[in-house]
Amino acid sequence: MMKHSLRLGVSAATLAALAALSACGDGASSSSPSSPGDSGGRATLDLAIASAVLAPKEEVATHAVGDAEGYFSEEKLKVDVINTDGSVAAVQAVASGSADITPADAGAILAAREKGVPVKAIGGLVQNWPWRMAVRPDSEIRTPADLRGKKVGVISLASGSAIYARAYAGDAGLDAAKDIDLLPVGVGAQALSALEHGKVDVLALYTQAYTTIENTGTEFRYLDNSAAFEGIRSLTFAVTEKTLKEKKDVLTRYLRASYKALLFSAVSPEAAMRDGYRVFPQLLTGKKADDRIGDDSKSLEAWIKTAVPATGEPESFRDWGAISDKEWNRTVAYTKASGQITKDVSLPELWDDSLLKDANDFDSAAVIEKAKAAE
Repeated sequence: MMKHSLRLGVSAATLAALAALSACGDGASSSSPSSPGDSGGRATLDLAIASAVLAPKEEVATHAVGDAEGYFSEEKLKVDVINTDGSVAAVQAVASGSADITPADAGAILAAREKGVPVKAIGGLVQNWPWRMAVRPDSEIRTPADLRGKKVGVISLASGSAIYARAYAGDAGLDAAKDIDLLPVGVGAQALSALEHGKVDVLALYTQAYTTIENTGTEFRYLDNSAAFEGIRSLTFAVTEKTLKEKKDVLTRYLRASYKALLFSAVSPEAAMRDGYRVFPQLLTGKKADDRIGDDSKSLEAWIKTAVPATGEPESFRDWGAISDKEWNRTVAYTKASGQITKDVSLPELWDDSLLKDANDFDSAAVIEKAKAAE
């Protein structure tokens, strides 16, 4: 079955080819930190988003706000976006040089690293576990063990959704390869239709995706995540070693602008969503902003809650992008349990936090004041 061939998230042949490509010095964009690019003196970065369809999540909270509020221009950056079909594809885009940086699932980064692709994580983004299992309110599924023999709807077979579903089954004492079937259902109306029409018995999505569906009046019943999922990291900024070496200053400026944008979004999700419409007008799907802003702001806020501290107010948020060794160790253990990697990955090879001190060097009070004024 297809799900078996994708258990490692990406084929060994593909990863080997990408590793060889990077080793030859072609694994990243060739412009250097001092290169002005082609945008009037601004450095250019290509950003790969780990989803094929734009939505009220990281592309709004970091990119759209960073653009619309001038945080990128303040850092003399021009950031171009490409969409990819999941985190594995986003990491592939970075490894092949199609993109410079991506916020991809940590598991996809680990899998690439294990296979010799020289990618490095340089800053965290989603810090609170975002994945949940959901069923119809009248479903017979009550406990994780009830998933035996059931069909699980995932975003795609190459997404963090599939990785989570396998790990969830394994944590429940099931054999993920034999006891559940994974079916790609996407998100939104497509995922809801698959659940309502019995194509799948349960969905494995992230919190923001559920909120978007719930805005239509749909109700879900959620299965519990065990303590095994606490402290595991999800979306994390990743680049190649070559890009990190050649573009340290540019990447630092990008992270600083992105974390400022995230703080702005945490203070005023509605203002952030309106920035999203300005930068990505396709988010409106032909409707007026005032007709969408309420539901979209709720969806964006649900995503933001996964990317900022679980407690405290924005004024107290510090250490943007930090990931502790304990969190990495739990993430590695989770990724092994899900079958995406087969052995431990060296943290010094995987993780470089050398940019974060300067990336955190900004006036939080000024960002908060600006966001409140935009409400």
